[in-house]
Amino acid sequence: MGWRPVLERFSRSGSSAATKGQPISSRSGDSVAATQPPTAKSISTPSAPLLRTGSHVFSVDVEEYFHAHALAPHAPQSDWNSLPSRVEEGTALLLDLLARHEAHATFFVLGWVADRHPAMVRRIAEAGHEVASHGYWHDRVAPMSPNRFRRDLRRSVDVLEHITGRRVLGYRAPSFSIVPGAEWAFDMMLEEGLAYDSSLFPIHRPGSGYPNCNPLPHYLVRPAGELLELPLTTTVIGGLRLPAAGGAWLRHLPYGLVERAFLESSGRGVPGMFYVHPWEMDVHQPVLAGLSPLTRLRHYGGTGRMLTRVERLLSTFRFTSVERSLQDALAVRAAA
Repeated sequence: MGWRPVLERFSRSGSSAATKGQPISSRSGDSVAATQPPTAKSISTPSAPLLRTGSHVFSVDVEEYFHAHALAPHAPQSDWNSLPSRVEEGTALLLDLLARHEAHATFFVLGWVADRHPAMVRRIAEAGHEVASHGYWHDRVAPMSPNRFRRDLRRSVDVLEHITGRRVLGYRAPSFSIVPGAEWAFDMMLEEGLAYDSSLFPIHRPGSGYPNCNPLPHYLVRPAGELLELPLTTTVIGGLRLPAAGGAWLRHLPYGLVERAFLESSGRGVPGMFYVHPWEMDVHQPVLAGLSPLTRLRHYGGTGRMLTRVERLLSTFRFTSVERSLQDALAVRAAA
């Protein structure tokens, strides 16, 4: 079975307008959940796999070091074009790393970056990886109006599709900034023809995170249709759900926490979602002036050990892209 049935299942053109603040309804497999977001205790295992089992998903949020929201007060948008670019170096490192381990990934590319580095985006696609959207301006979703979000999303998708000649099917919000009250963004994605989202982080965190969402891959049931949601990986210790999807958590926290989360996902037969930024691998990125010690630690801390840790994960687990994982799962369903 090809990719078109996924589009037919998860997106619907000409659908009704979004309703701001409408709660999420989700379903795993073929059973519909309640109208409120399910808690971790109410999750049911899908009756058929939503994604390929046996492999986790490797994802990359392709942006510059100065796009990180922690650095925003010291790198305003008006300065972006004058700051040294490092995104190609970090992305090349990740592409080489994935090639060595015969792994594929989904690259959520910022439209602003794609406009300035089209050859890099083409290299990602030509290497067999999936190119998806990270928005255009790296603005947080929740503070946006729906119309502004739609323009940002559409601009990024148009740029990426023009460069690669391939359909963009997925989206990830900058800083996982789809929070309770911003569910209207899912309707916009469906109306713009997307098939899946990977923005929800089932944790408590200021400005991001959706604490009560289903932590497993599931469908979001919205007025505009059904959208596949791929939350970031977490683990529960002492009753507390902790982030363990990679990124800053892999740089700053013990490696064993992230490994534990992916081992748990493997044990459940459910793919985990890993993520990393190219700048997190780049020990030569410029250090911006005027940073507080905490901000400097938060952004630059752990970059020296990130390559080793990501390589260790790739050596321990199998990783693929969202697109390939879905294609494999659909093939399994067709053969059943």
